[in-house]
Amino acid sequence: MKYTDIAIIGGGLAGSIAAAMLGRAGIAAVLIDPHPVYPPDFRVEKLSGGGQIERFRKTGIAEPVLRSATHDGENWVARFGYLLDKRPSQQFGILYDSLVNAVRDEIPSSVERLHAKVVAVQTSTNRQKITLSDGEVISARLAVLANGLNFGLRRSLGIERHVVSAGHSITIGFDIAPKGRAAFDFPALTYFSERPSDRIPYLTLFPIGNRMRANLFSYRPIDDPWLQQIRNAPVDTLNAALPRLRRLTGEFEVRGDIKIRPADLYASTNYLQAGIVLVGDAFATTCPVSGTGTDKVFTDVERLCNVHIPAWLATDGMDEDKIAAFYDDPVKQACDAWSIAKAHNFRLLSIEPGMYWSAQRWARFFAWWGEGLLRRMRQRSGAAPALQLQSSSSSSSSLSSSA
Repeated sequence: MKYTDIAIIGGGLAGSIAAAMLGRAGIAAVLIDPHPVYPPDFRVEKLSGGGQIERFRKTGIAEPVLRSATHDGENWVARFGYLLDKRPSQQFGILYDSLVNAVRDEIPSSVERLHAKVVAVQTSTNRQKITLSDGEVISARLAVLANGLNFGLRRSLGIERHVVSAGHSITIGFDIAPKGRAAFDFPALTYFSERPSDRIPYLTLFPIGNRMRANLFSYRPIDDPWLQQIRNAPVDTLNAALPRLRRLTGEFEVRGDIKIRPADLYASTNYLQAGIVLVGDAFATTCPVSGTGTDKVFTDVERLCNVHIPAWLATDGMDEDKIAAFYDDPVKQACDAWSIAKAHNFRLLSIEPGMYWSAQRWARFFAWWGEGLLRRMRQRSGAAPALQLQSSSSSSSSLSSSA
């Protein structure tokens, strides 16, 4: 039997960050995942927003990982074919498997990696027994379940999931390129839906390396024929749904495979148990449309590894009272509540008919337009003094030369 303080079950984003953080803190840990190298998986494809990046930085591994991503620097915001704003951007494009493997590169050698599946977990208030598919047995003070959407292991522990919103949204991913030109005019683009009847909240275009990646979000059932149309004729289907998009993009083509991923919203129940803690999607899912899934992962793992695990290991045992401190953490709870509220609100704002929601959509349109106008005015007013200063400097230089 192998002994350790922390056994991390699942080597996706949450589990790999936890392994890196605990290893750097000198805490004995093992990471259990079947894949020596994380395989391609259509999930997160960009990190965005100052708040999200700040949450990532709290884990202590953001800077080296972000060097593997593509920073676009500026994001154009548009609707109805009108460019509303050119916002300074903290978006970093990176495919999910590349993100996870970049995180794994930051795991210290002190953290042992076991490439197997977990077939059984026995918990107690003292030590947890984890049995692997190759017959190896791990004894750990704490088991961290970071195995995402794989539900079988949690069910064996009596942990169930409550579906909050079945088929809440669908994410569609593909590469996009301009026709007859080397590149698009924009570094990145967020284009919001023109009509709620199309059930599309927005399309986001962002670079990953030398490719322009597209994530199109939709609130449609998985058996909707429209999804087959986007597979078979992506350009025609996209132009029909967003007819003024080409004012910004010009003519374009879709390249490579089209990935489609549905998302259910669910929350775990009966999760408060001695010796085991759930993080990320293992605890609760959120909607990719709202872009808060990585916020939840960063928050969960940062609070667990920076705050709670060091406190738990300082005393004997791993009872429910200790574990409850993590689930009751006010920072975690605030992030969870914000994430689920944003998931529901974005759906209502995008597709609901009626005067109230129409007014909300127009209010957002004019807010974006106003922000863009103010930004352009500030840039012009800031450019004038610089120009005047440059002119004065040139005159002084000329006078000096004459003297």
